[in-house]
Amino acid sequence: MNPQKRRQIFERLRAANPEPRSELEHETPFELLVAVVLSAQATDKGVNKATARLYRVANTPAAIARLGVDALIPYISSIGLFNTKAKNVVALSQILRDEYGGEVPRDRAALERLPGVGRKTANVVLNVAFGEPTIAVDTHIFRVANRTRLAPGKDPPEVEERLLKFTPDEFRLHAHHWLILHGRYVCVARVPKCPQCVIADLCEYPSKTRALPAAEPLKALPLKPPLGAPAPAPARAQKAEPARRPAAARRAVKRAKD
Repeated sequence: MNPQKRRQIFERLRAANPEPRSELEHETPFELLVAVVLSAQATDKGVNKATARLYRVANTPAAIARLGVDALIPYISSIGLFNTKAKNVVALSQILRDEYGGEVPRDRAALERLPGVGRKTANVVLNVAFGEPTIAVDTHIFRVANRTRLAPGKDPPEVEERLLKFTPDEFRLHAHHWLILHGRYVCVARVPKCPQCVIADLCEYPSKTRALPAAEPLKALPLKPPLGAPAPAPARAQKAEPARRPAAARRAVKRAKD
């Protein structure tokens, strides 16, 4: 894919969504960090339901550290891998409380040292909370980058490296959100929605889907009587006429009577 086509792709994604936002609900960098840790192998919708309950009770490192693992689990038990995530969230809260004064560090190395925080999570926090032009490659972005040929790679680190290399500077801040939302709602895994895609003519995916043909009009069905109406009476059977005797037999009967 050439640079001109890449630029057109980002221009169209920007035109469709000029100011993309994370779908994880949060008000502080710490709330975002916890939500991203909880979102691994879970939906944003499910995480938002859990954190809405949790953050009313504890939404700071000190509060969650006091809450502890056993008391945290009921709030996040609807999320996959909740036991491990509860341990990580409490542990990272303790580190932030004790070593960073309760603040989330704006530093990749420090973030990745926290339990449950890998490169992808660190990239999301740096991008969303601190406005860093990072690109976190999750399963959606990995699929879109390879399928469109925007930045193909064999694994997430290679895709991230190529996206950072090929994405023009003016698009880099929001590239993560444009691509993740595009993969989540349009360039979906099983059957991509190519007929609704704003970059379909620029995408180099060889197996684009086509619009389904218009459905044939339904044939008229016999009308049914309205509810409560009496059923129509069955047609009365016509009385069968007696079979007529042959003419010769009728003449013979008449002679016998005479």
